[in-house]
Amino acid sequence: QVQLTESGGASVQPGGSLRLSCVLSGYTIDYYFIGWFRQAPGKEREGVSCISPIDSSTYYADSVKGRFTISRNSDTDTAYLQMDDLKHEDPGVYYCAAATWSSDTAKHLYPDDFGDWGQGTQVMVSS
Repeated sequence: QVQLTESGGASVQPGGSLRLSCVLSGYTIDYYFIGWFRQAPGKEREGVSCISPIDSSTYYADSVKGRFTISRNSDTDTAYLQMDDLKHEDPGVYYCAAATWSSDTAKHLYPDDFGDWGQGTQVMVSS
């Protein structure tokens, strides 16, 4: 299995920005959908964004579209989630995850489609 390690979580004020990083080890990042998910206290895990290993297409939850940007750097096997204009509904533990390149449903951001997960990094939005 591949290993995923997130970093970059912090506490920011509303309207602020963060960039989360996810380093994949064990195989090249170009063979996996990389997804970002988040889980707030008392809520189920929800998909935020993912990027395709086939054509680099990106997919976003409606709640973050226009504010968050997913990307990857193949040279460093690192995926990023740039989060701008953070809002009070954005806090939670953010996880990166990997799904096989052949997945037909990873773009829909269902957690069950992703087989490898990082341990998460916490994002807080505090006024």
